[in-house]
Amino acid sequence: MSSQQPDDEPVYHDRVYRSPMAVVTGVLMLALIAWLCGDAVLRGSGNAPWTALAVALCAVPLVVAFTIRPAVFANADRMRVRNPFRVIELPWAAVDAVRAGYSAEVLAEGSKYQLWSVPVSLRERKKAARQQQSGGRGGLTGRRPSSSAAQNGAVPGAPRRAEADRVVDELQELAERGASRAGAQGSVRVKWSYEVIAPVVVGAVLLIVLLATG
Repeated sequence: MSSQQPDDEPVYHDRVYRSPMAVVTGVLMLALIAWLCGDAVLRGSGNAPWTALAVALCAVPLVVAFTIRPAVFANADRMRVRNPFRVIELPWAAVDAVRAGYSAEVLAEGSKYQLWSVPVSLRERKKAARQQQSGGRGGLTGRRPSSSAAQNGAVPGAPRRAEADRVVDELQELAERGASRAGAQGSVRVKWSYEVIAPVVVGAVLLIVLLATG
C-alpha cells in the first residue's frame, strides 16, 4: 500500500530487515531461561528464588536486545536502525554510505553505526561468489520479484549475492534515490533505549547484592 505526498511521489510502508536466525535463537534462549529460572523460583530454597529472579531480570532484556530487538526500518525518506541499546534515525540526506565488510554499517556525519540486524556471513559470501563464477544465477534487481524468489530477494537472471550484501545494496540504492527528497533532510538522531538498559542494571545490582549477602 502507498499514500501520496504533496509532491505526488508515492511513499511506501517501511521495509523491515532483521535476522530470522537471531530471532529463533532468542526465542529458544528465552525459553531456556524461563525453564531454568522458573524451576529455581518454584522449587528453590533460601535465596535461590530471588537469585533466579535477579538472573532472569538481567538476562531476559539482554537476550531480547541482542537477538529479537535489532532491526532496520527503511522508507523513501529515512532509515531507522534499532540496535541493542540505541535507536538511530538517519535521514537519507545525512547518509554518506551503507557498506558491508566484516559487518554491515552506515556512515553518516562522520560517525559509523553498525547494523546489528544484518549479520555478514563470510561463508555465504564465498558460496555466492563460487555460484556466480560457476554460472549460478539469482540476486537483487530494481523490480519487485514474485513467488518464493521475492521472499529471498532473488530474481532469475540477476547475479547471486550474499544476503547481507543484497540488503546493503538495497539500502544504498534507497539512500541515493531519497537523498534529494524534501522529507529526507535533517541530521542524525540517536536515542538510548533505557527500557532495555534499566532492567539489566537493576537485575545486575540485585544479583550482586544477593551474592554478597549470601
